[in-house]
Amino acid sequence: MKQTVRVATLLSLSAATLLASGYRIPEQSLNSVALSAAYVAGANGADASYYNPANMSFMENGAFTEVAMTYINLPKVKYTDALNSAYNGDSKEEQFLMPNLHYVSPMMGNWRYGLSITAPAGLSKRWDETFQKMSAEEFTLKVIEVNPTASYLVNDQFSVGFGLRGVYTSGKIKAFRAGSYENSMDADSIDFGYNLALSYKPIKELTLAATYRSKVNLTVDGDAQTTFYIPAATPFNGGVKTHIPLPASLALAAAYTIDKTTAEFVYERTYWSAYDSLDFQFDNATAEASALGAVKPKNWKDVNAYRIGLSHQCTDNLKMMAGFAIDKSPTPDNTLGFELPDSDAKLYSVGFEYKLSQNLKVGLAYLYDIKEDRTVTNRSGSNPAAPYGTFTDSSAHLVTASFKYKF
Repeated sequence: MKQTVRVATLLSLSAATLLASGYRIPEQSLNSVALSAAYVAGANGADASYYNPANMSFMENGAFTEVAMTYINLPKVKYTDALNSAYNGDSKEEQFLMPNLHYVSPMMGNWRYGLSITAPAGLSKRWDETFQKMSAEEFTLKVIEVNPTASYLVNDQFSVGFGLRGVYTSGKIKAFRAGSYENSMDADSIDFGYNLALSYKPIKELTLAATYRSKVNLTVDGDAQTTFYIPAATPFNGGVKTHIPLPASLALAAAYTIDKTTAEFVYERTYWSAYDSLDFQFDNATAEASALGAVKPKNWKDVNAYRIGLSHQCTDNLKMMAGFAIDKSPTPDNTLGFELPDSDAKLYSVGFEYKLSQNLKVGLAYLYDIKEDRTVTNRSGSNPAAPYGTFTDSSAHLVTASFKYKF
């Protein structure tokens, strides 16, 4: 069930999507937050180890580090039921602190090495209202990725990069229906994937790049505590497991510099169609035969994101940044639920970086993610806990503080 929880949460996570489609969180450094993740071809700091390891070959010599902390605020999501006003409700406000670390080594011949520790996905959605608690009293997911990388400089214009993704996930899922059932699941797992990158500089001012992050199958398992109250209170505790994908993603990017200004455009495709269903497999036969053990269709779709970022070196010490992105939701209307009331989003961001000394830089960035209102009509006799109404006021605020040091 731990694995199940982790998977369910993860997929709800798109929550993670806290900030992106599905449950991915693309923003994992100061520059990525300031530029709405329009930061692939132009990645040129310690965080290049994560966003485009091929670019590590083009950085000036030396060792680079970045330590950043991101505060995430998720305001309440409002739900208005179209059939019964007693089902109206607001989700709880959520707040998180998300640290990350990036490192790039000095050049070693034509090779260079990097390491990133990030939180690339996650979610938390909690409801207190009776109707919403039937399916999503709590969906919480935490994901940590350790990503060692390397780059190889083929020539002055072309570089390739690659890395290994080690992903640890933990999660918690709870649901409650008075007089009927109570269910709580905790799970975790460790899974692996890889990432690839290439960068090409046809001229000094232009960089073209492509990156690919593989799908990671989340093979979660854990423990479930389930109680059915009909005909009498009967607990069924035991193991549970499930499989869920952290989807693959492909980014194509171009960055062009004119004097002191760099503009970048990123097209990103996330292959969410790998998430076609969610099946919690309980060790206990009674729990497995109940609705909790039934296969739940998801049928998510592959989606695109479009990102634009601008950076301007105002003075020798001060750099200003701004970004905008359009991020599509992978969740179809007929499978959207209270655990992840996702929708298409627009992202707006600003930030700055200031050089305090020859080797030390500090920075601050802010990103606002505003999601469209969404109406679904999913409740039926076979699915009485599903929404039949409109979700509004869904958004996210990110504030990132960063320290960068060159050795």
